[in-house]
Amino acid sequence: MNEIASQGQLRLAFLRWALVTVPAIEFLGMVSGFLSNSGYGNRWFAALVKPDLTPPGWVFATVWPTLYLLMGLALAIVIHARGARGRGLAIMLFIVQLVCNFAWSPLFFAAHEATLAFYLLLVILVLATVTTVLFGRIRALAAWLMVPYLVWLGFASGLAYDIDRMNPGAESLVPSAISTQI
Repeated sequence: MNEIASQGQLRLAFLRWALVTVPAIEFLGMVSGFLSNSGYGNRWFAALVKPDLTPPGWVFATVWPTLYLLMGLALAIVIHARGARGRGLAIMLFIVQLVCNFAWSPLFFAAHEATLAFYLLLVILVLATVTTVLFGRIRALAAWLMVPYLVWLGFASGLAYDIDRMNPGAESLVPSAISTQI
C-alpha cells in the first residue's frame, strides 16, 4: 500500500468539509437577513423608488441560497487542498469578504444606509474578485463556483447605486430599526 489516502477517502474528506461550510454559510446568511428584516416586507425598502431592473422578492430568495451553496462548496474545495500554496490567504480573504457580505443587509435594511451599503458592495466585489483569483490558483473549480457570486455582486452593485441615486435622503424615510425611540 503506497498511497496515503485512497480517492474514496479524499472524496469523503471533501464531503465532510462541505457538510460544515455549506450549512454554516447558509445559516449565517439567513440570520443576517432575518435580523435586519431584509426583503420586500421591510417598510423602508418598500417606500424606496426602485429601478425597473429590480427583481421580484422570489428571485432574491432563490439566488442567495444558491450563491451561498456554491460559495460553501468553493470554500470546502480550498480547505480540502491541504498543502496548496496561498491556501491560508485565500481562506482568510474569503472569510473577510463573507463577513462584509453578512454586514450588508443590516447596513442597508436595518440602518437604512443606502450610500454606505453601495460602497460596501463595491468593497465586497473587490474582495470576492481577489478571493476568486486566489481560489483559481489553488483549484480551478473553486474559482468557477465563485463566478455566479461575482456576477450577482456586479448586478447588485448597479441596483444599489440606482437605489441610492433615485432616493436622496433615503436614510430618513422611515425611522431606523437600530435607533432607539424613547
